Amino acid sequence: MFRFFENLVDPYVAYAQTDEPPRKLWPFLRTYMMPFRKVFAVTGVLSIVVAVVEIWLISYMGRVVDLLSEQEPATFLRDYGMELLLVAVFVMTLRPALYGLHVALLNNAIVPNFGTIVRWRAHRHVLRQSVGWFENDFAGRIANRIMQTPPAAGEVVFQVFDAITYSIAYLVGAAVLLFGADPRLLIPMALWFFPYMILMRWTVTRVGVASKASSDARSAVTGRVVDSYTNIHSVKMFAHHDREIDYAREVIEKTRRTLMNEMRVYSVMDLSLTFLNGILIVGVVGWAIYLWVGGLASVGLVAAAAALVLRLNAMTGWIMWAVSNFFQNLGVVSEGMETIAQPITLVDGAGAQPLRVTEGRIALVGLDHRYGRKEGGMGPIDLVVEPGQKIGLVGQSGAGKTTLVKLLLRFYDADAGDVLIDGQSVRGVTQDSLRAAIGMVQQDSALLHRSVRDNILYGKPEATEAEMIAAARKAEAHDFIMTLQDGEGRRAYDAQVGERGVKLSGGQRQRIALARVILKDAPILVLDEATSALDSEVEAAIQTTLYGMMEGKTVIAIAHRLSTIARMDRIIVMENGRIIEDGPHEALLAQGGTYARYWQRQSGGFLAIDGQPGDGAQAAE
Repeated sequence: MFRFFENLVDPYVAYAQTDEPPRKLWPFLRTYMMPFRKVFAVTGVLSIVVAVVEIWLISYMGRVVDLLSEQEPATFLRDYGMELLLVAVFVMTLRPALYGLHVALLNNAIVPNFGTIVRWRAHRHVLRQSVGWFENDFAGRIANRIMQTPPAAGEVVFQVFDAITYSIAYLVGAAVLLFGADPRLLIPMALWFFPYMILMRWTVTRVGVASKASSDARSAVTGRVVDSYTNIHSVKMFAHHDREIDYAREVIEKTRRTLMNEMRVYSVMDLSLTFLNGILIVGVVGWAIYLWVGGLASVGLVAAAAALVLRLNAMTGWIMWAVSNFFQNLGVVSEGMETIAQPITLVDGAGAQPLRVTEGRIALVGLDHRYGRKEGGMGPIDLVVEPGQKIGLVGQSGAGKTTLVKLLLRFYDADAGDVLIDGQSVRGVTQDSLRAAIGMVQQDSALLHRSVRDNILYGKPEATEAEMIAAARKAEAHDFIMTLQDGEGRRAYDAQVGERGVKLSGGQRQRIALARVILKDAPILVLDEATSALDSEVEAAIQTTLYGMMEGKTVIAIAHRLSTIARMDRIIVMENGRIIEDGPHEALLAQGGTYARYWQRQSGGFLAIDGQPGDGAQAAE
């Protein structure tokens, strides 16, 4: 039975993705509600029907009291037995069926699927954002918004059908019941209702703002805490435990204060509501008794009015909390929209086609990028890398080497100029096809928190086990992989590597990253300090593999260790974002320029930084 309702809506149904989601709250939520239209309609009708049945039941209990007070016990069952039996059958069968259907639609069809559709589509949208977009925010805050927005959106929908629709129908039904008994009974209810609505308006206008502030503060806490955990090695290395505690305490305290402000609203609401409900009970029941004393109302009416207002007394707090919770969760959704509803700025061009790599020729034409600043960055640069040519990029940190590579991969759009691959602009081809044609090994070889197998197969998911192991062997990784075992007893290629590969050494991570790129076998190869984390013995063993990887490929290699690129066809020397030297190793040495000076100042094969002799590999910029 549950499966039927759970499958009424497919949260993964195909939909038209947009680069610019609605930035206003209701249009934003409406995009997720579209697959639920029919389910919402039926659930709304059932909410009203359930409320009407409850009102009718209270009214009927008043009728029973009147009958009991008017009829003789000896004839009561004879005259009204069949009526009572039919009502009993209705209460025991049809009423539970209606309520059960309402609950099943709400709890099994809507709640799990609506949260899922929001989380699924939000995650898909965020993953389409550019690298630069992620670099400008905390990963923890982004993840927190992705995680807290879907349940908040689900709670909004839940409250609409569980509380708001039901309560409106109940209040209208109660008013009709009292009006039908005696219109004057509406007077105390009206005297209660208008202050109640004023209190509700006061509450929701403050709860929404306070809730958004609390949600934003919680996201800030998550961002800072995750930042500390992700960089725990740096925290411990520099003995900054107390500094990190203070860094987190600032936002934790802000969260506490925003929550206190929110709770003050609820305290005022509870106290005011208790007072108003006292007026409701005394007013309606007192007026009903007054009418009975004057012979204008029956005992049944007094009983029904008392039951009704006591039920309303219990409901009003629930309604207020439900409405407040509704707006509170709208505040959470609004805060989440600051991430989820941001437009995609780096998109495939209109009519973009897959990149066709026929030769692997790369041309940088007037390429210029400043990261939105007037100074720094890179360019303008004109450079041609012929098919199959292997070039090394050399320069001090900040010279623009990594910027050049990021523009090649279209992690950013250049401020001016263009990157052409076999005559095709990277702006005019699909991003996926562009990056599929480029294999890259970075100095910071962060791995996915998955198994070794998953990490290597990331380069080519359809590869066979034999192909994966062959790639690991070429990267000098197979032997150490076979010795791995994680905390849950998984071994070798099934062992989990930890977040960003933290359970492995830097050299082990880099060899797995190399194996991944070897398996990918892309026609263009980018190496950003690909062997910087390897010891000399392993590097020597892997150099042959690297040069074997390069055969038939266009290669761009960034290196501070100049000995690793001395055999390249050309070496490009960059300084202050411009190319200042270009040529083979021997020719650049003969020129006696910047490259020759770098070579002379090496110590152990590393590039000197800022004119000082180097004694270790430098981090890629």
